Amino acid sequence: MPVTGPDFISLQVADLDASQAFYEQYLGLIRSQAGPPHAVVFETTPTAFALRDIVPGTDLASVPQPGIGAAIWLHATNVQEIHDALVADGHTIVSAPIDGPFGRTFTFADPDGYQLTLHDRA
Repeated sequence: MPVTGPDFISLQVADLDASQAFYEQYLGLIRSQAGPPHAVVFETTPTAFALRDIVPGTDLASVPQPGIGAAIWLHATNVQEIHDALVADGHTIVSAPIDGPFGRTFTFADPDGYQLTLHDRA
């Protein structure tokens, strides 16, 4: 059987409650009732997106940027509003909004330093 595509994306985070609050407040994600106690799974489609406690032996503080080399893009319908809210509250914007082949697009850093790109063209 061939692989059919991504099915689950999970980020290890230093403070699960704080990261959950960030993703709910700024991205409007809603926590699913599914998932183990050491993780927060959000109701996203078609691919599940989750946050989880750090796996023993992983030290996020020892790297300049967690997830370096991976590109995580999320679709949103209100990209500019999300950008403006992040800026207003002093969060790091890695690349300013532009209009391109994926619609309005920008990249930000979450509380752990993961860089995520939002775009509005499905």
